[in-house]
Amino acid sequence: MPAVLGGVQAGRPERCLRPCAAAPSRLIGRNRSREPSAVGLEPLESQPELPQDVPREPILTLPGALTAYVLLLAVIHLRVLLPPELENWTVDAFGFIPKRYDSTLLAINFPGGAGAKVWTFVTYSLLHANLSHIGFNVLWLLPFGSALARRFGAIRFFVFMAVTAAAGALAHLITHEHAVAPMIGASASVSGTMAAAIRFAFVQGSFLSFSRGDADAAARVPALSLMRALRNPRVLGFLAVWFGVNIIFGLGSIAIGADGASVAWQAHIGGFFAGLVLFSLFDPVPRAATNAADASSRDISNSG
Repeated sequence: MPAVLGGVQAGRPERCLRPCAAAPSRLIGRNRSREPSAVGLEPLESQPELPQDVPREPILTLPGALTAYVLLLAVIHLRVLLPPELENWTVDAFGFIPKRYDSTLLAINFPGGAGAKVWTFVTYSLLHANLSHIGFNVLWLLPFGSALARRFGAIRFFVFMAVTAAAGALAHLITHEHAVAPMIGASASVSGTMAAAIRFAFVQGSFLSFSRGDADAAARVPALSLMRALRNPRVLGFLAVWFGVNIIFGLGSIAIGADGASVAWQAHIGGFFAGLVLFSLFDPVPRAATNAADASSRDISNSG
């Protein structure tokens, strides 16, 4: 049975040393004439002592919650090693099939029974068609999912991934009411993390402003309200590119992988919309002040 991909859309810093005191006049002899006379010169000012280095987590390291999520996807993908009959049963039992909820046409008995009508709203997002499918989703999770996992913590992050997966499944159900092909892939959840992350990604000091080296601090900058985010030029530019890519996938009916499975771009939009709107329900960081600077503003150096 063909699958509809819900994805592809399925060192610490060096210690600063205190400058040494001016060396005594050791250069003598033939080099002495090159040295300026010390008479009448002001003594050199010693630079203020810098605070002790505070350990910082590099931006590119993965938080534990995201690492666990990626490992879960990898372990579940080992199902492809099962015999074909059992592997197909797994996709039918845990993939999201709109026809499962359709009682107006000829009834079809799908694996999983009545329980599958509940759990497949989430479990479909843990299945992938092939390595390129899972790899593409993980690639997008690295920047956006890392920041969100650090900001939310493990429990909020996992619940958020489940909620956005369910929103993507609902969007797919509305637009593919009688479809029999199972939808699989984490792209609805990945789209949700991207939408949630842009609520704080462009704020000065965040992970897309490139003005910090501390991943935890960059992930916990105050977020913009939804209305302020939708007036931010960088957020609007990101939205235009993201929706443009998804529309191209949809109108072009682009297939992914050797199996020729199509992209469930409506599920991506459902997950994205849920992540953008529901972000505030999960966010533990206090809201940004109305005059908070964003990444487009000029960074002010901290001197003194």
